[in-house]
Amino acid sequence: MKAHVMVVDDEVEFVDVLAERLEARDFVVYKAYSGDQALKELETHKVDVIILDVVMPGKSGIETLHEIKHKQPLVEVIMLTGHATVETAIEGMKLGAYDYLMKPTETPDLVQKINGAVARKRDHEERIRKAEIDGIVKRRGW
Repeated sequence: MKAHVMVVDDEVEFVDVLAERLEARDFVVYKAYSGDQALKELETHKVDVIILDVVMPGKSGIETLHEIKHKQPLVEVIMLTGHATVETAIEGMKLGAYDYLMKPTETPDLVQKINGAVARKRDHEERIRKAEIDGIVKRRGW
């Protein structure tokens, strides 16, 4: 099953180029150019991993991360940061981000992080399904 990834950054050209690179590696990619747009896209698209810029005008990456985790806690988030915002990216990890990468990032490094994040999300989903099944079995006395 293909992983669904959203790239969120206010730099339009960066988002478009990164989306092309990820699509070439067989990911389904959604694009958003602001935190608010990302949250709106999340309402209509199933997303496994979000690649989220830390510094954006309007809603910051940290604010966006907080709302993503509140609305869809299993969605994994990889923070993208410049040198001056490493502390902010680490703060994002404390709020539930999967990991962070420095900009500019090499595509193979990003793909490796995405694959790890997808694996963690799918593992969490499987454990939840198993717990739900176990609960049904116990309630029915099977």
